[in-house]
Amino acid sequence: MTKKREKLEIIRDILLAARENNPIKPTRLLYSSNLSPQMFKEYIRLLLEKKFLEEILVKGRKFFSLTIKGRNFLEEYGIIEEFVNNFGL
Repeated sequence: MTKKREKLEIIRDILLAARENNPIKPTRLLYSSNLSPQMFKEYIRLLLEKKFLEEILVKGRKFFSLTIKGRNFLEEYGIIEEFVNNFGL
């Protein structure tokens, strides 16, 4: 049985997908996040509100772009993840 992802893991996955494909179309980000459309909308709203992502328009098409705050979150998350893994937790 697979482990259910925690909120921070989902946020990390969304931000990683945005970093790898910056800027990224909403549909591609939805598929990369592996969430239902409703859950995806909730997380995107949170990430936009907290300024981890920004919404940009390019030739009338919507894209999401990772912000500096989002990049900083990923760096700090990586440090915490490494710390936890070093202790076998």
